[in-house]
Amino acid sequence: MPTRIISRGALIRGYRSGLEDKVSEQISKAELKVYYETDKIKYTHPPRTSTYTPDFKLPKIGGFFYVETKGRFVTADRQKHLLIKQQHPELDIRFVFSNANSKIYKGSKTSYADFCRANGFMFAHRSIPEEWLKEGYPPQMGMHGDLI
Repeated sequence: MPTRIISRGALIRGYRSGLEDKVSEQISKAELKVYYETDKIKYTHPPRTSTYTPDFKLPKIGGFFYVETKGRFVTADRQKHLLIKQQHPELDIRFVFSNANSKIYKGSKTSYADFCRANGFMFAHRSIPEEWLKEGYPPQMGMHGDLI
């Protein structure tokens, strides 16, 4: 199995990938608190109970949502997220892919984006969309608390 090359700066800042580091920086620049791997979600992966730790937790009106960053979206990850969605339909888990157009396996016609669309997951390519970052602010207020 090839070893992953991880940015030394990302590791120093406590992240497991350069994409996680980049998304953390984007959240900070939006003047939001960075909640990185703060929650554990139990789910059953027959025949055992497992735990999933989402990468980021962001506010939205009425609650929060999770952002999972993915460079590679392998079969085990896809199966895990389908189980979590089935067992916790109340959770809002969204993906940021380093390349949403990557195929789920070599020779496949299905991309990561196609998988998300087919299974009702929100996703983005390379960074968190501004609309997602603004979800935690009342509609009449801007990101920095100024009236719109």
